[in-house]
Amino acid sequence: MDALQEEIVADYRRACRELEIRLARATPTQLRKRSAGTKWTNEELLFHMVFGYMVVQALLPLVRIVSRLPRPLGRAFARALNASTRPFDVVNYWGSRAAALVFNRRRMGRKLVKTTRALAGRLERETPASLARAMDFPSNWDPFFAPRMSLADVYAYPTRHFDFHARQLSL
Repeated sequence: MDALQEEIVADYRRACRELEIRLARATPTQLRKRSAGTKWTNEELLFHMVFGYMVVQALLPLVRIVSRLPRPLGRAFARALNASTRPFDVVNYWGSRAAALVFNRRRMGRKLVKTTRALAGRLERETPASLARAMDFPSNWDPFFAPRMSLADVYAYPTRHFDFHARQLSL
């Protein structure tokens, strides 16, 4: 693994430790409390932070496919996704609320460990050429989606997302 891959994996491990600590210290009352700056409770926001890593598992094959298409098709795809930002936001909000009922404080830590281990294993097998593959992204969907992202950017994305939302917790 090169330095960038090692840094990404180290960030995954750090996120797992931070989530474990937050979950161990939080009381049920604190988890039910509204987070700072979102409509989610702290527990729902914690799941949403985990969900960022789960999303990457779906994005990796998408980047591999779309990056092989002619660039105008990739741009059109990103524009179409950007046009659907409102429905995406609704699904993102309600999906995280509902999923937090299943991946609650007792299960989300294990889910993050399992997901980041799988991502780290895939990342370890990537080549410099595969990590450089890029596609246009729906940058309206998330503040950490750039207009164009490489596979390396996608691997790094969930920890940036995690760290951003960690500052919104009111634990």
